Amino acid sequence: MMTDVMEQSGGPTRPKAEQPAVNGSEPAVPLSPTAEAAGPAEARTGTEEPSASARIVQIRERIDEIDHALITLWQERAALSQEVGVTRMASGGTRLVLSREREILERFRVALGADGTQLALLLLRAGRGPL
Repeated sequence: MMTDVMEQSGGPTRPKAEQPAVNGSEPAVPLSPTAEAAGPAEARTGTEEPSASARIVQIRERIDEIDHALITLWQERAALSQEVGVTRMASGGTRLVLSREREILERFRVALGADGTQLALLLLRAGRGPL
């Protein structure tokens, strides 16, 4: 779990799921300390040092922008891929073109290594659905 890795590496912690009330009579109790227990800067960035904290906030803003762009592109790619499949099948073609899928897998593998292959598989599935 990503939260566990972050906690082990000294990164910011996120509140874990709360323990459910027993028979509705006891209040829910957090299973681990929440970020609010740390100082305000440390809770947000994992450090109390002001310049490092400010830089982390700045970097995270750019990461959030990139994440937004990736999500938008992912959705656009999936829609286009689905349109290709519908058009191909409506014209009597096959559901999949395996040579095209291999080409995409290879492009991502060359650029990103083994993780690229996994990313390409996810992209392909988003566009065509599971096999």
